[in-house]
Formats: sequence, C-alpha cells, structure tokens
Amino acid sequence: MIAFENILIEPVLSEKANLLREEGKYVFKVDMRANKFQIKEAVAALFNVHPVSCNVMVVGGKPKRQRGRPGRTAMWKKAIVRLPAGEKIGLFEGV
Repeated sequence: MIAFENILIEPVLSEKANLLREEGKYVFKVDMRANKFQIKEAVAALFNVHPVSCNVMVVGGKPKRQRGRPGRTAMWKKAIVRLPAGEKIGLFEGV
C-alpha cells in the first residue's frame, strides 16, 4: 500500500489544467502504481474535500536528443480529479 503523501507527486500547472480548474477539475502528477480509488482517497485525506470522480491516464515519453544522441523523456501518470460544485483546493487557489 502506498502512503497518501506518496501518491500525489505534484500538481500540474498548465494552460489546459487551468481551464479544467474553472470546471472544478484538478490535475495531478501521480505515482505510476496508484489506481483511481487510491488517488481519490489521497485527495480527500490531504485536502479535506470530497472527490466525485477521478480519470487516470499514462502520458508517454517524448523523443528527445541530448548531445546528438537519441533518447526519451520518462513516462508519467496523470490524474484529473473532479470535485462537487462549491468545493475547492486551496493549494491551487492561492489560499
């Protein structure tokens, strides 16, 4: 079992994530071993909110070159957590 503190790695702060936040959806980079039920429990425990749903996807690595040699960036798992109307996560809102 993964500890709640280790499931959520960091929030994703991008233009698309900011647009989703206006709809009550929050985007996190999460541990590759975590499933959507563990992610919902972690968000509920860490931010004192009641998640409605959680969508999870694996973002594949992109091809990159370093010093002329081909390589790839690492794969990572992304979770989009939807909260009910009226609930917010203070971390994102600047509270």
